[in-house]
Amino acid sequence: MGTCMLSRVADSMYWMSRYFERADHCARVLEANYNLMLSPSNVSTEQRWLRIAACLGFQPDASIGDPQLAMIRMTSDTKGRASIVSCISSARENASQVREQISSEMWERLNQLYHETTQSGLRVQSDADPLRLVTTIREGSYRFYGVTDQTMNHDEGWQFIQFGKYMERACAISILLDAHFSAAIPEEDLEWVGLLASCSAFEAYCKVYTADFSPERIAEFLLLNAEFPYTVRYAAERMLAALDAIAEASAVRRPARIERTIGQLRASLAYSHIKDIIAGDIHQFLYGVIEQCWQLHAAVHELYIDYPIESAFEA
Repeated sequence: MGTCMLSRVADSMYWMSRYFERADHCARVLEANYNLMLSPSNVSTEQRWLRIAACLGFQPDASIGDPQLAMIRMTSDTKGRASIVSCISSARENASQVREQISSEMWERLNQLYHETTQSGLRVQSDADPLRLVTTIREGSYRFYGVTDQTMNHDEGWQFIQFGKYMERACAISILLDAHFSAAIPEEDLEWVGLLASCSAFEAYCKVYTADFSPERIAEFLLLNAEFPYTVRYAAERMLAALDAIAEASAVRRPARIERTIGQLRASLAYSHIKDIIAGDIHQFLYGVIEQCWQLHAAVHELYIDYPIESAFEA
């Protein structure tokens, strides 16, 4: 795939992946926190849902104090860009622009998930179990990621899908961590378990640290672990691998801006100690991760998608 094609295809691949990951992340967070409602806690229902809303990009309103209404809004609100249904719709819209570049299995899975979620969204207003749509997304995401890896050439397009997925994941996990570490009242073990479950990390964490749910160790795992897919460091490593593969395949020299940004991000995660991060300012550290991700997004977009027309003829 040449650079001229990348300007048309890469953007859709990238945003298809980001929107899909955003829907999956929203489903994981809602599933984990809705289940917490069944257990007694010092954290009020309104406090929990206000935090969830902030993490997922929703503006707080009167519905937030009611778990049922909050679930309806965050899953099936077609007017808000952050709901699960809206994210799946945006992922499908981008996929439709590159149907010839993705596999037929990918399109079938995404199209099927779109119809399942939009139909579930219409029913959820009267459905006694608002987790049904969430479960549909969680199961559908495993299938979609599986067919993406197994049925598509691992070329530049696939690498842009990986880059988008892990860009979204690095930002989303950083925002989640910041919300928990910025809590106005001390977090209980139950809340930390919910954070791990939101990142599909409960079992993986317990295999490393057993059942010691200390904030420091949870932060260390979700920020700095290099082996589990739902951590910030793992996401940064996968973004680097994708960028390396894209640069090699497209024969476009990466500018110093990209090299510097991804290098700083990886170094901050590979060589920092969690005690130093917490003793300093973990909010500032997490904000720095998000800021570097957006700088990387802007630099990659400028190089591969929004480059001057004369660059296409020179390539």
